Amino acid sequence: MITFEEIGLSPEVLRAVTELGFVNPTPIQEKTIPGLRDTNQDLVALAQTGTGKTAAFGLPIIEKLDISNTNVQALVLCPTRELALQITKDIKNYGKYVTGLHVTAVYGGADISKQIKDLRRGTHIVVGTPGRVNDLASRGLLKMDKLQWLVLDEADEMLNMGFKEELDSIIETMPDTRQSLLFSATMPREIESMVKRYLNDPMQIKIGKQNAGATTVEHIYYMVHARDRYLALKRIADINPDIYCIVFCRTRQETKEVAEKLMNDGYNADALHGDLSQAQRDQVMQRFRSRNLQILVATDVAARGIDVTDLTHVINYNLPDDIEAYTHRSGRTGRAGKTGISVAIIHTKETGRVRMIERNSGVKFERKMIPTGNEICGKQLMYLTERLENVEVNHSEIEEFLPQIIEKFASLDKEEIIKRFVSAEFNRFIKYYQDAKDLNVYGKDVERGPRESGGRRGSDRGNDNYARLYLNIGKAHEMTPQRLMGLVNESTNGLKVGFGKIEVLRNFSFFEVEEGTQADVIKAVIGKDFEGETLHAEIASARPVEKSAGRRTEGAYSNRGSRSEGGYSGKGGRSSGGGVSKGGRSSGGSSGYNKKGGKSEGGFRSKDGGSYSGSKRRK
Repeated sequence: MITFEEIGLSPEVLRAVTELGFVNPTPIQEKTIPGLRDTNQDLVALAQTGTGKTAAFGLPIIEKLDISNTNVQALVLCPTRELALQITKDIKNYGKYVTGLHVTAVYGGADISKQIKDLRRGTHIVVGTPGRVNDLASRGLLKMDKLQWLVLDEADEMLNMGFKEELDSIIETMPDTRQSLLFSATMPREIESMVKRYLNDPMQIKIGKQNAGATTVEHIYYMVHARDRYLALKRIADINPDIYCIVFCRTRQETKEVAEKLMNDGYNADALHGDLSQAQRDQVMQRFRSRNLQILVATDVAARGIDVTDLTHVINYNLPDDIEAYTHRSGRTGRAGKTGISVAIIHTKETGRVRMIERNSGVKFERKMIPTGNEICGKQLMYLTERLENVEVNHSEIEEFLPQIIEKFASLDKEEIIKRFVSAEFNRFIKYYQDAKDLNVYGKDVERGPRESGGRRGSDRGNDNYARLYLNIGKAHEMTPQRLMGLVNESTNGLKVGFGKIEVLRNFSFFEVEEGTQADVIKAVIGKDFEGETLHAEIASARPVEKSAGRRTEGAYSNRGSRSEGGYSGKGGRSSGGGVSKGGRSSGGSSGYNKKGGKSEGGFRSKDGGSYSGSKRRK
């Protein structure tokens, strides 16, 4: 295996990397450093996070800099403030013994005056986020007319975060003679388009398969009912006492709720999401990096750029919507030569998504069983025993208290004393997991999915044992029957909700729950956030017979009417999402009812022909 000394680094750089503990380059460093040092050809490198990309581009750039020239010679663009600071720190460490080297980080959410001062002083390498770099460049404060190297680090993430316009604006102002280096974990079409537009005949390096997960990561999943997802998360944490992980949630509201639940239940956790100020975000990240936090709950956007090398787990509280996001998540563990575990908590209808990730990323998932209360108690007991065995005893501090302690325990033998010490710490686990239920889902339950629009199985007739509810979101909000069930189950926090028929229409939905649970469901759902929408639920009208002497019915009841779509039509015309009785037409909402007159759309038509739309009356 080749060493950094054999690569041919300068004595100053070699001394710095040796002090950092670097001996052998990673695969991407071995392939990249000689080529970048010896040629000016552009480069596209496909590699996962944690493979040593910063040294791969940082070391050869430092080697080739003209230190006597204080113009900006290299620009490194990356998606987040955290990553910009980490790259800046790393490059400074690599160039520790290069006299006169200046590296400046520029990013939003910080005092711009200091960044401007550093630029005016003169700097060789600028590391920044696209928004702040574009701002400084447009003001003429960041001059790139002498630029020799452009590095796009985590280019796919920058595009995912909506920085395409900023990137275009920045790159268009650069000299054509620059050397461009693009690093990405995945290669979607947008990145391929960027390569064609801004790079010139680049050499290409691939470390591992495209869109593939890191080989040092074990991929497992647990299957539970959606309502048990949080209980499963707690058991995963409890069976791994030394866990140090990021829990990924889909929305910032869910992130807040999960983190608050964990903290209330005594776990060492906190949240990272878009509602935090930069100061709050920095405080959370400082606690997490110093391991004063064991569990960080975050959204994908908030976690971008986090550079922590020793995570034991990444937990997908919800699977992401696309495979590339899963690759990025799982790549945050198993870094720097260490192994890690990527966990997915899935419900009964998500096995297909697991298989899709396997097919497209080359990873292999293993299904594991959620541990039982007895297994967790055993693991925690042994963990406590090992801590007691290895605890450092401060003899000088406790010596004076020993006579009193020994006197207190004089009536107890050794075994009894051990039992009492262990129980003092351990009783809460025994109490909590006493008679704990099995959270795992087995074959019969997996095969049975939600009852989607189109009628109950085996019968078109309504069921008096179900209550029908209205929800103010539908297909336009990316609602599906499966997501609706998951939303209700998670919101009700342990209430066993039995579902009947589920109808997801364009702008709203109807769903049935077992009689007696509707009040709890409505109370739990109202006010929740779903894809940025505040939820509202209420009792809907009972569902009559699906078909009765009507020409056509689509997911609704039609009685001697020509056509009904999603509403009730009786003795008259057409109803679309509304009700019509004895004439006329109604369309546009379940709240529309037309009686003896005219046309009503989303409002109420009274006997005298007046129409109400919302709270306003029209004559």
